[in-house]
Amino acid sequence: MIGFAANSLLCRLALRDASIDALSFTAIRIVSGALFLIALMLFQRKRIAGNWISALALATYAVAFSLAYAALSAGTGAVILFGCVQFTMIAVGLARNERPAPLAWLGLGIGLVALIALVAPGISAPPLFSALLMALAGASWAIYSLRGRGAGDAIANTAGNFLRASPLVIAMLVFQTGAHLSSPGVIYALLSGVVASGIGYVLWYTALPGLSAFRAATVQLAVPVVAALGGILLLDESLTLRLLLAGSAILGGIILATLVKSRSVATSHAPSGK
Repeated sequence: MIGFAANSLLCRLALRDASIDALSFTAIRIVSGALFLIALMLFQRKRIAGNWISALALATYAVAFSLAYAALSAGTGAVILFGCVQFTMIAVGLARNERPAPLAWLGLGIGLVALIALVAPGISAPPLFSALLMALAGASWAIYSLRGRGAGDAIANTAGNFLRASPLVIAMLVFQTGAHLSSPGVIYALLSGVVASGIGYVLWYTALPGLSAFRAATVQLAVPVVAALGGILLLDESLTLRLLLAGSAILGGIILATLVKSRSVATSHAPSGK
């Protein structure tokens, strides 16, 4: 979650200061992440894995996310993004016969309401196209996450997905108008690609096999809280009472949802001895 929050902060820094355009930021982010992970695979003498469906989901998420945030406030973007992530992942989980306990639903509801309360001052009526782009980003990220649950070696699959996503993202530069780059923007994109995305996504794929779709969706509600704390520490943003109360409610809802779910799973599997 820290890696995801770091991506949000780095993207905000780059686009807020207009130090790089959205598509160039995304291209550098994905390609640098791919190069880092490929070098790691060569060092470990492992074969690259991954697949084109996951790569397409990754590329779609990365491009749509950056383009949408060029026209959306942080609050509006967060609500649309995480709302679509939650909806997609939980819907798939229900289709796969996951049945969260009532208290788990209560925890998720508390987290969602607290998220809206946290970002409410930044919510405004969004431009339709940008809102649709962010919704697409949320659904694509959910698909990428769900496909990682049974993918196998986290580093090999993440490296392969980033490698395959690279030409897809670079191809989008053909449609770029008004491209511009500066040293700070390139540095932000490299940090986003190598550290926040390359390392962060490997850790996410490592954790996913131990999470149900419901739990994987719920824990991501922590990202806006971590990003807000990062903004206080790194961007001189203010610590407010709203952040303390909403952040505590979000984390409390996550704990309630995940603990109740884990007990439910353990109980349902107990008769089989698994």
